[in-house]
Amino acid sequence: MELFQAKDHYILQQGERALWCSRRDGGLELRPATDLLLAWNPICLGLVEGVIGKIQLHSDFPWWLILIRQKALVGKLPGDHEVCKVTKIAVLSLSEMEPQDLELELCKKHHFGINKPEKIIPSPDDSKFLLKTFTHIKSNVSAPNKKKVKESKEKEKLERRLLEELLKMFMDSESFYYSLTYDLTNSVQRQSAAGRDPRPLWQKVDDRFFWNKYMIQDLTEIGTPDVDFWIIPIIQGFVQIEELVVNYSESSDDEKSSPETPPQESTCVDDIHPRFLVALISRRSRHRAGMRYKRRGVDKNGNVANYVETEQLIHVHNHTLSFIQTRGSVPVFWSQVGYRYNPRPRLDKSEKETVAYFCAHFEEQLKIYKKQVIINLVDQAGREKIIGDAYLKQVLLFNNAHLTYVSFDFHEHCRGMKFENVQTLTDAIYDIILDMKWCWVDQAGVICKQEGIFRVNCMDCLDRTNVVQAAIARVVMEQQLKKLGVMPPEQPLPVKCNRIYQIMWANNGDSISRQYAGTAALKGDFTRTGERKLAGVMKDGVNSANRYYLNRFKDAYRQAVIDLMQGIPVTEDLYSIFNKEKEHEALHKENQRSHQELISQLLQSYMKLLLPDNEKFHGGWALIDCDPSLIDATHRDVDVLLLLSNSAYYVAYYDDEVDKVNQYQRLSLEDLEKIEIGPEPTLFGKPKFSCMRLHYRYKETSGYFHTLRAVMRNPEEDGKDTLQCIAEMLQITKQAMGLDVPIIEKKLERRTQLKEACSSSDNSKDKWFGPKELNTINPITRKNVTKQN
Repeated sequence: MELFQAKDHYILQQGERALWCSRRDGGLELRPATDLLLAWNPICLGLVEGVIGKIQLHSDFPWWLILIRQKALVGKLPGDHEVCKVTKIAVLSLSEMEPQDLELELCKKHHFGINKPEKIIPSPDDSKFLLKTFTHIKSNVSAPNKKKVKESKEKEKLERRLLEELLKMFMDSESFYYSLTYDLTNSVQRQSAAGRDPRPLWQKVDDRFFWNKYMIQDLTEIGTPDVDFWIIPIIQGFVQIEELVVNYSESSDDEKSSPETPPQESTCVDDIHPRFLVALISRRSRHRAGMRYKRRGVDKNGNVANYVETEQLIHVHNHTLSFIQTRGSVPVFWSQVGYRYNPRPRLDKSEKETVAYFCAHFEEQLKIYKKQVIINLVDQAGREKIIGDAYLKQVLLFNNAHLTYVSFDFHEHCRGMKFENVQTLTDAIYDIILDMKWCWVDQAGVICKQEGIFRVNCMDCLDRTNVVQAAIARVVMEQQLKKLGVMPPEQPLPVKCNRIYQIMWANNGDSISRQYAGTAALKGDFTRTGERKLAGVMKDGVNSANRYYLNRFKDAYRQAVIDLMQGIPVTEDLYSIFNKEKEHEALHKENQRSHQELISQLLQSYMKLLLPDNEKFHGGWALIDCDPSLIDATHRDVDVLLLLSNSAYYVAYYDDEVDKVNQYQRLSLEDLEKIEIGPEPTLFGKPKFSCMRLHYRYKETSGYFHTLRAVMRNPEEDGKDTLQCIAEMLQITKQAMGLDVPIIEKKLERRTQLKEACSSSDNSKDKWFGPKELNTINPITRKNVTKQN
């Protein structure tokens, strides 16, 4: 559709239809296309794909019109329904100010042979008015008015900051989807139950997932059939559609495509093997929407944070099979307050005060889904225990026969990156999965219905939740394909199909993580080995707190934009946040300048503490341990000091809870066998960092190693250069002893090393002091660091 700019309106036009948007009060009006002749000097700005809605970023600011500037076709669902992703938006101020360059695609009708749209020519009256206004402003900037001018500038900066956040939300996360012919808000089962509903698409949607409902409200209230053309229901979430071929003769070694974007053509190589379409659709609720540390738990309407319904859809010939699951925050009143990294969770209301809202949440869930099987993945010990215990107590008080509660301590069962242990859970609930069934429809109608859903949660409802939902969905998909005769009864999913399936679920988790936590880095538990929750540096106290504080500022802006999109009043003082952010940005820059000095001081201190007098200090580095076998059950990051002397190297683990090194290991350079540098070991997907693996002998036995990566300042870097420098220093130092160590560049394998069985009384230099590797076996062996004589 074409976008025109006139003196008092922006005009959207397609065919005989036109939508006029007032530049004075933001009003929307349907008019015939011929009325364009009545507009003052209309100029075509270019082409757009549709209307998302309007938003007012602050009561002091004008309304903004949000348009779909660019879309990408995701794929086609059964029935030839196209699904598109919003990739770029255009934002127009519904005021008399001139629009910025929108970079729209130019229409051939009005811009034949022209690269850019011409500027609108103001009327003579407009020119006189602007000149008069400008002169008036210049002549009146006296001392009493300087305060007003300053306030006006502050408002402009705040509006610009919120506008930047709005653009990032739509264009960086790529998490908004729509279809002009298919209801993305409703599952196949709900659509089948509704039957042939003659109403327009936007009137049939599930209100929970109609993300632009408030923004498009001016149009929905018009109430005439002509308005239906302009209303496009948008969902936030994730959609991926792939066609898979069941071919057991293919080898996974033949798969050469990028793990993030499996090629479409490779799935359609021949007509001999059965093929099927698989789609993953995640719908994020617009109720209690927001960022991780701004929205937790339940609200007074029974809505929970990070509530997402995920539908896995299989289509074979004329058969469509659907299975849905949900995720959502633990429905009690809880939060994580403070500006420390990973603050401790706390309960905000008593058990008695929570009951009514817990009941409201599950009463609605049972009304929609009939039965609920809760799978609670939070730790049953440590800091998460308080939330898990509160959840169980509320379930017992609710005491409903349609609610089943399953607790699975994910970190306890899967510590050491043992992803495959999730099968323990799926095996235990296998009968429940089969009893729940799935929705199955064909051209004749509904064959089978899904009876109930799994509601999966962890603390954030991100990584752990995504892994378990993928595992459950895989069990269901294999059963579905066997029922349809696509897979042999005793065969698992082919390797190539399984690989693409895993990537789809990893992408799903990645997208939901971006929407709730602001970053995709939270895939670290089981889809990106060794990732940290927040990219960072050695935690030196002030710098770490300040960096985390800045993230909280960003969350405040994003939360404000989300609330404004949903018509929810912003409760935070954005002006105050804006001013504080500027102060902390200055402090952050100052801390970054002194960062290297702080690291140097830390290394020098522990060099004096750990190295004996007969060893000379050659170098030291602050690194991150990303060895999957060393990730502990508390899911905490591990920071490492690597110290090098003339005859040994030291791996010292820095504990940010006590702000000191609490364990270290001394290893002779003679026992350093080889150094490998390459992309981090991942389960699937494209590696984000380079890692260095130091292989060493222990008691003349090989098979031990440390896997480390560099601390990155720039997100564009992978740390390989830093690691190569460190490896060369180790090599040169060993060569000075008359020995050598090879440096090998290769893709690192995901593997588990041997365990060192040192006793707590053995004080040999080549042993752990407070052995990190024994944490998962016998934590009592941990010792405090003391200098060895």
